[in-house]
Amino acid sequence: MSIHSNKSLSHHQPTSMNLRSLLTLLCFCYAFICLAQNDSIPIPDKKILNIERTDQKPKIDGILDEDIWQNADIATDFIQFRPEIGNTLPKEKRTEVKMTYDDKAIYVAAYLYDDPELIMKQLVNRDNFGQTDFFSVIFNPNNDAQNDTNFFVFSSGQQADAIANPSIGEDFSWNAVWQSAVKINDDGWSLEIEIPYRTLRFAEEKNPIWGIQFSRQFRRDRAQYTWNPVDPTKGNFGLYHGELHGLSGLKPPTRLIFYPFTTGILDSFDGETETTLRLGMDVKYGITDNFTLDATLIPDFSQAGFDNLVLNLGPFEQTFAEQRQFFTEGVDLFSKGGLFFSRRVGSAPTGELDLADNEESDVPSEVKVLNAVKVSGRTKDGWGLGLFNAITEKTFATITNTDTGESRQEVVEPFANYNILVVDKQFGGNSAISLINTNVIREGEFRDGNATALVANLVNKKNTYRFDTELRMSNVNYQNEPSETGFSSFMFVGKVAGNFRYSFDHRFADTKYEINDLGLNFRNNRNDFGIDFSYQTFEPSGKLNNYRFNFFTNYRRLVRPDTFSRFNFGGGYRAFTKKLDAYGFRLNIEPGKQYDFFESRDGRPFIFENFVSTGGWISTNYNRVFAIDSRANIGTLFEDGRDLFTYDFNIQPRVRVSDKLLLAYGFFFNYRNGDRGYATEVDDQPILGERNRQIITNTLSGNYTFNPFHSLGLTFRHYWDTVNYDYELFTLLDNGRLTTDSGFNLDNLGEDPNINFSTWNVDLSYSWQFAQGSFLTALYRNQIFSFDENSEDGFSESLDLLFREPMQNIFSLRLQFFIDYNNVKSLFKKKHKGQGEQSDMMGNTSRLFNAFP
Repeated sequence: MSIHSNKSLSHHQPTSMNLRSLLTLLCFCYAFICLAQNDSIPIPDKKILNIERTDQKPKIDGILDEDIWQNADIATDFIQFRPEIGNTLPKEKRTEVKMTYDDKAIYVAAYLYDDPELIMKQLVNRDNFGQTDFFSVIFNPNNDAQNDTNFFVFSSGQQADAIANPSIGEDFSWNAVWQSAVKINDDGWSLEIEIPYRTLRFAEEKNPIWGIQFSRQFRRDRAQYTWNPVDPTKGNFGLYHGELHGLSGLKPPTRLIFYPFTTGILDSFDGETETTLRLGMDVKYGITDNFTLDATLIPDFSQAGFDNLVLNLGPFEQTFAEQRQFFTEGVDLFSKGGLFFSRRVGSAPTGELDLADNEESDVPSEVKVLNAVKVSGRTKDGWGLGLFNAITEKTFATITNTDTGESRQEVVEPFANYNILVVDKQFGGNSAISLINTNVIREGEFRDGNATALVANLVNKKNTYRFDTELRMSNVNYQNEPSETGFSSFMFVGKVAGNFRYSFDHRFADTKYEINDLGLNFRNNRNDFGIDFSYQTFEPSGKLNNYRFNFFTNYRRLVRPDTFSRFNFGGGYRAFTKKLDAYGFRLNIEPGKQYDFFESRDGRPFIFENFVSTGGWISTNYNRVFAIDSRANIGTLFEDGRDLFTYDFNIQPRVRVSDKLLLAYGFFFNYRNGDRGYATEVDDQPILGERNRQIITNTLSGNYTFNPFHSLGLTFRHYWDTVNYDYELFTLLDNGRLTTDSGFNLDNLGEDPNINFSTWNVDLSYSWQFAQGSFLTALYRNQIFSFDENSEDGFSESLDLLFREPMQNIFSLRLQFFIDYNNVKSLFKKKHKGQGEQSDMMGNTSRLFNAFP
């Protein structure tokens, strides 16, 4: 897919508008900072837990029988914040937490009293929250209320971990290696946790004070409690941490971790089979106490999940979520400003081919990533720094002359360098200002791209009002054409606390704003305004735990020409019942004439009138053996000469066969009758048609988790989409209306725009964590694609044709080790002789790979 700006909308943009927008937003920013500094309230009292050093490491077995636990300070008297606020636990459900530390790690012990018959303990994969009670400990070594490291232990024995801050919430793509153990007792459950210092970022201080919080959830009624009280009606979670006192003499370890891996791949497609053996390594290195370098030296993304392909009839590119671990983990800094879309790195080639009538091409679907590096961290006084670099190789397309059989190669993606620089300053426990720059440099005559953003996220000290702004500039160097500089901005101001909330937002982008070398921007040329109101509750009333009403309106214009585009308003309602079921509905109205300037692909408007849609959903309590999710929507136009009617629904039943096995099925149906849109073009003129479109998607997923270290997973998806055009086709008039006077129809068009599109994917995977952080993963995958013009074929005929297409079968086996430099160092420090030396070396070799007992 080529990357290009919308030339038909790229007119000269006066710089005065950019300057006015910039000055206006800076004035807003300055005024809000002044308001925030003067709007102070007393800081609430924080609970304090005192911790003592131990000379003997506790055994991590979930049994709290070590001497250190008998005299340790106790964190107890947990307070509820969901679904009710302020309740305490009775003695038979109390929680008691103790901590200790040594030179290598910090240790947590917790006893969670409860009726063992009522404890939910479904086994799920790591980082997944099933129907399971959990306990979490949250560390904030900088005690800044904004940068948390969260560790979760489930009653099933499984783990989860995340980093969290106000900008991104909880990011579970972050993974650390640490140890925990759980024991179910007659009066509840107990656990022990060992958190090595390599998992935390902290500066060396004589007597540091860390932010600390403990949380517990009873899954059966979703009741959640924290040690230090939390007010869910305002502020971010980190503002409500307690403090950990008593740490002394902590020295950050050398944070150097190696992840060597090897992957064997067997790939069979259309009668041809290829075998590949790949070797590589990822590295994490703590450059300083608070800054870490992550590098994938020889990348291998062969086991990344498949993309859920759909038929794209719209004017904007089809995109997919990131599946590669290196690009999902620890990218919170790089995501600021909306300039980084990681799928650009290693995506399809950007070059275009000029083929003769007797030539056909074979273009690679992706570009190989040679290596990638990121450096990120934050100082104790709130300064954050992020550096990202990735390099992709030169990629060629093969062009074949169909008459002579001769072939040649042409570059479709040159050697390219992707860079990001982020500088960020947090302050006040809830606010931040950031500067971000992205840069893509390509060899030769290919385009280069550069984008910069200034971002401010400001919250007043009462945590009741928030002001966000993003000011962005882009520059694209087209090499043989004049470069283009564009501007974009976003502003949000609103009340973000209490039951009643409201906000105003504005989004602007001129016609030359273009960040798609390393970012994702579906469209430019916009000047949009939005207003939102909502009312929500935080405590149970009647049969409901909570509910929320919201109302919105949006008014959209183009920048050039300065003209009206779209207007809509609507609202929604959602509620959660005391039986842990949920439901909601929505309404959207677009009154009068609406002008779609993008469907035609040439910048002229396409008019439709008075669109109304509504829908609702339900989700039943997942604690039940059988649960179901369902959603339905309908929509129509009130316009003379139009007979549009759309509806869609999905139903997703799920069965928890046992605490180890979960099955879920999904059926999705979407039908659009009388829809109108772009079909093709003739002599650079867009041809539009009225069409009926039907989409059916079936999915099936299953997970069998033997224990926290062994799991088996199945994912299946079949997507079927048909588009059937009416015989007569339209051309677009300059006034936005359609006409059949041009005489185009399906017979004289020259090509058939009807579509029958199917995809089929199956993933079957097995994962074994044979040592801490070390995995053996086996994956079988097959894929089939079908695309033709037989839009009137039914489901069974289309499925039969799909299975006549070549099927790709891939089997891969990946072995990855986790090696901590500190374990390697201690291994070679041992200097013993004879049998004692041999025995000690064998024991240390086990510790080298962090083997489980």
